[in-house]
Amino acid sequence: MELSGKKKLHALSLAEKIQVLELLDESKMSQSEVARRFQVSQPQISRICKNKEKLLADWCSGTANRERKRKRESKYSGIDEALLCWYRIARAKAWDVTGPVLLHKAKELADILGQDFVPSIGWLVRWKRRNNVGFGARHVLAPPFPPEPPPPGLASQTSQPPLALKDFSPEDVFGCAEVPLLYRAVPGRAGAGDQVHVLLCANSRGTEKRRVLVSGLQAAPRCFLGVSSEALPASYHPDVGIPWSEWLAQFDRDMGRQGRRVALLLAAQVVEELAGLPGLCHVRLLPLSTTSTTPSLPSSVIRAFKAHYRRRLLGKLAAVRSKRAGTSLAEAGAGITVLDMLHMAAAAWAKVPPQFIVSSFLQEGLAPCKVPLSSDRASEMPPVPGGLSLEEFSRFVDLEGEEPASGVCKEEMGTEDEVGTGEDGCEPLPTRADALRALGTLRRWFECHGASPELFEKFYACEEEVERLCCL
Repeated sequence: MELSGKKKLHALSLAEKIQVLELLDESKMSQSEVARRFQVSQPQISRICKNKEKLLADWCSGTANRERKRKRESKYSGIDEALLCWYRIARAKAWDVTGPVLLHKAKELADILGQDFVPSIGWLVRWKRRNNVGFGARHVLAPPFPPEPPPPGLASQTSQPPLALKDFSPEDVFGCAEVPLLYRAVPGRAGAGDQVHVLLCANSRGTEKRRVLVSGLQAAPRCFLGVSSEALPASYHPDVGIPWSEWLAQFDRDMGRQGRRVALLLAAQVVEELAGLPGLCHVRLLPLSTTSTTPSLPSSVIRAFKAHYRRRLLGKLAAVRSKRAGTSLAEAGAGITVLDMLHMAAAAWAKVPPQFIVSSFLQEGLAPCKVPLSSDRASEMPPVPGGLSLEEFSRFVDLEGEEPASGVCKEEMGTEDEVGTGEDGCEPLPTRADALRALGTLRRWFECHGASPELFEKFYACEEEVERLCCL
C-alpha cells in the first residue's frame, strides 16, 4: 500500500499564479479556498500574493515562459540580460540569428563585461527557456521606437484614443496625472498651506499601478525621524512640483529591466516642459492635444482615488476624536502628518479596482480597443461614511476645487501637551519591547471583538514579520 502521509509538492506555473491573483482580486474567496481549488498549500498562495508585482511584470513582459513552474535566475545575469537586449535588436532588424551566432555573441559580451565565461549548448537552451526565445510566436517582440518624437499635433479626442495607441497592447499603455490633494482637510474647511501634489500612474488594463509619488512642502518633516526610506509606503519628494525627469528616467529603467516598450499618455504642457530630457529607450511619450479636455489619466480614476483617501481620512479623524474627548474635527485634522498622508494615499490607490480602471480608460477613449468593456462596472465611490450625506461626501471629495480657508490647519509642530520627551522635542522612537507589546494588545483587541479568521491570518503574517525584525 502506498503511504499517503507525505504530501506531493505541486508547483504552479506562471499562468496559474496569475489565475490565483485574479481569483483573489475579483472574488471574495479566501487564500485557503483558493489553495484548495489549486490543490496547493495556503503559504504557497500567500507567497504568490507577496510577489504579485513581480509576477504581473513577468506576465506582461511578453518574454517570460508562462508555463514554467520555477524561475531560476542565471549565475551570469549580466550576460543573460545583455544577450537578450542584443537579440531583440537583431530580431527588430530582421537579422538571421542562429544558435552558433548566439553562443559567439554571448562569449563576446562576457569578454566585454570582464567575466570568465564560456557558453555551452546547455546554457543556451536554459537561456532560451528563461526568456521564452524560440517557443513559437505566442509573444511577438515589438519593433523599437522611431528616434524622432511624435508630432506636437497628435490627434486626441474624447471619443477616440491617439492613433499611436493602436501599436500597443492594453498592458503597455499607461496614463499618469498630477493630482492636487488637501491632505488633512475636514468637511467644509481646507487649510491653504496643506496641499501636496500626488502623481498617479496606471496601465489601461488595470494590472499595474505605479508606486504613488508625493511632492511635499517640507524638506524633512519631523514625522520622518527614525523612519527608513525603504519602509515608506510611497515616494516622497520634498520640493513643490513633481520631479518629472527623475520619475520618467526611473520608469524607463524599470521597463528596460522587464524588456518592455510602453506608451505613456501625458498632458501636452508636461511634454513641452520635458523638451530637453535625454531620450527614453523604453517609454514613448504620447502628448494629448492642448485643446483636449480629456486628462492623461481618466478623471473617474482620479476621483475614485480621492474618494478612498477622504473616507480613510475621516476614519482616522473619528479614531482620534474617540481617543480624546472634546477634540473638534479641525483639531484632529491638524494632527495628521505627512507620514500619515503617505500611508493613506498608498492605501487609497490600492483600493481603486482594476476593472474600474479598465472601464474608465475605455469610456474616456484612452485605451486601444482590445479590452471588452464589462457591464459589471465597479463603483467609483466607496460607501459614504456615517454622518455625511452623499452630496456632502461628494463635496468633500472635490474640496480642492473650493477656495481654501486661511489659517485653519497648523504646521506639523504639535502642541505642548503632545510633545514627547526626546531631545529634539519629538516622540521617542519605539523599541522592540514596545512593538511586541503592541502586538499583544492588538491581538487581545481582536479576540475581544470577534475578529474574522481572515483578519487573524493577516495579523499572523504581521506578527511573524515584526518578530523577525526584532531578531535582527
